[in-house]
Amino acid sequence: MSNRFITSFKSRKWRWLYIALAAILVLAIAVGTYAYQKRDAMLMGAINKAKAKLLEKYDMELKIQYYAFQGINAVQFKNIQLLPKNRDQLAQINDLTVSVKLWPLLFGDVKLGQVLLDNGKVSLVKKDSISNYDFLFKKQKKDTIENDNPKQNLAALADRLLKNVFFKIPNDLDLKNLEFSYRDDSTSQRIAIPSAVIDGGDMETKFLLNDHEAAWNLTGTIDSDNQECDLRLFSDKKEVNLPLLQRKFGLAVSFDEISFRLDKAHRRNKELLELHGQWGFKNLKVNHWRISSKDVIFPEAIMQGALNIGASSIEVSKESTVQVKDFVFSPYIKYVHKPEKELFLAIHTDRIEAQHFFDAMPVGLFPGLDGIQVEGHIQYDLNFALEIKKPEKLLFSSKMDDRDLKVVKWGEADIAMLNTPFTYTAYEDGKPMREIVVGPQNPNFTPIDQISRYMQISLINTEDPFFFKHKGFEEKAFKLSIATNIKEKGFKRGASTISMQLVKNVFLNRNKTVVRKLEEILLVWLMERSQQVSKKRMYEVYLNVIEWGNNVYGITEAARYYFGKTPAQLGLGESIFLSSIVPRPKKGLNFFDWTGHLKGNMLRYFNTYGHIMTKTGQISVDSTTSNYGFYEVVLQPHLRAARPAVVDSVDVLDMGDDPLLFDRLESSSPTDNLEHVSVPKKLKQMDLTEKKEEEASEQEKPKRSLFDKILGRKKEEKENDTHK
Repeated sequence: MSNRFITSFKSRKWRWLYIALAAILVLAIAVGTYAYQKRDAMLMGAINKAKAKLLEKYDMELKIQYYAFQGINAVQFKNIQLLPKNRDQLAQINDLTVSVKLWPLLFGDVKLGQVLLDNGKVSLVKKDSISNYDFLFKKQKKDTIENDNPKQNLAALADRLLKNVFFKIPNDLDLKNLEFSYRDDSTSQRIAIPSAVIDGGDMETKFLLNDHEAAWNLTGTIDSDNQECDLRLFSDKKEVNLPLLQRKFGLAVSFDEISFRLDKAHRRNKELLELHGQWGFKNLKVNHWRISSKDVIFPEAIMQGALNIGASSIEVSKESTVQVKDFVFSPYIKYVHKPEKELFLAIHTDRIEAQHFFDAMPVGLFPGLDGIQVEGHIQYDLNFALEIKKPEKLLFSSKMDDRDLKVVKWGEADIAMLNTPFTYTAYEDGKPMREIVVGPQNPNFTPIDQISRYMQISLINTEDPFFFKHKGFEEKAFKLSIATNIKEKGFKRGASTISMQLVKNVFLNRNKTVVRKLEEILLVWLMERSQQVSKKRMYEVYLNVIEWGNNVYGITEAARYYFGKTPAQLGLGESIFLSSIVPRPKKGLNFFDWTGHLKGNMLRYFNTYGHIMTKTGQISVDSTTSNYGFYEVVLQPHLRAARPAVVDSVDVLDMGDDPLLFDRLESSSPTDNLEHVSVPKKLKQMDLTEKKEEEASEQEKPKRSLFDKILGRKKEEKENDTHK
């Protein structure tokens, strides 16, 4: 009984299912029949709507000589024209047939099935400041409904964009004679596509530049349904440039092959889109004066991993890797757009053979390192985090494990040369001024032991307090430099140590580029790590080559130029002054008044650095009686400015503050050994009481009259003369 009941129930269930399916089929046929009968009217309405939208939004006229359905789902167009108002024709297509897939269309998705195109032309024309494509850059009214939707996010936007791209790629394409051209008052460029074919996802396309100046082939596979592709763009000829970039921007670019593969686009949830794939190139050559004076050749590189797009962030995942020859590293990049703009960067390498790193460097990018040979291993980690609105909270950490690294042979920049006499070329505004022999053959060369100790310790304190302790870099200085430059929205503060300044002056060109700075960092790292040049010798060379004024190079010329002395005769005040102008050597004379004495606003600078040297035992306490030699600095008469018609006591130059002065420094005991000189992190002895006492004593000091300043004497000297 029960079995019969179950059988009866099943039969009724299937019967109703069949009835429902039949009803749906009948309804679909009815709708399809109705749509088929009305399709011409629907097509006309769609085209008229497109024409009206183009005219209203872009002031552009769309003309179609003929259009009609071909079969069930294909539409043929003949003689299509896009005409911007009062502009040159933008595009023309002689014959175009497009079909769409019916099944996705039922769900509102328009996917192209087949595209046949014969003879088309797209022309971008710019005359003076008027172009026929400027509508592309016009700001459109924001869609308030879309933009105010709190659920809108980058992941959703990227997902829609990706689908739109793949949906517009047909499964089958047969394209013949399509041309893209660009023309302005000075440049013209034309790319012709004689044929492009996609057959079941297999692609093969050829691009011809101008009159066959170059020919590129695009081959590979595209699966628009699964949003996957594997494409390769390569040239028929080797080292073919892109003329438009060269003519417009002076950038010469050529390559043998560029590849791109998208393995998977996975919408994990509403707020995360994952893109997995790979890209690479072979024999990429770049030439631009801002990058290098020579061709820069990137032989081969492959990057693979994942790009994660979140609701308000974009991230290159930590699992991603970049391989250049045998050198492999893992980059991590993340940008957060809201609620606050943040940037994260990390680079990691496993412990690798050091030579692999140098072999991977693009030829010509770092000329000073060309040909270098090393032994040993390296392992590197960089971590960087920045909140754009709060750059002072910057996180920066750079760690290199190079304990067994050894330089076997130097490249173009022979660091070992510093140990012997050599010829240094001094530059002015990027142009060579004169050659200077750094060695005993030059009468202006002064060994470090014959330079005033005041000069040595003053320059160390002002330029690089930890020169004899660090390995070429000051991490705190780097952090402060980055934070300051971001806050000021420009390059306002550097982070150069004496080692970096020495390498820059002796071995590198004067082009202010990121590439040159990277080369400087690499050379300093190798110089300090190799220990082939002692710190004392580095400092000696530095003192003998740096600029101290207009065509004044080295400490011997500086001492003679400003004070008519030898380096050994320089006093404390003269040494502090010379140290103060190293960052701005051309302005050295501006700090003196017409009497040859320093302007009053330099006194704060002297007291600051003099106090540091006193507290650390580098100079005696007696030096404070004359404000660390401030009043003893007297410029040579022939360099002094003419006496002004009206003497103004207001000083116009300010040395400014050094925010790194106290924060970056570490405490050390008093010493006479220059190689152990450092400045305290905080001058603990200088407490609030001492500061008040110093300020009070400063106020009690009688001010010198103009007559006293001219004679260069102090108040107590005047009183002694009076008593006598």
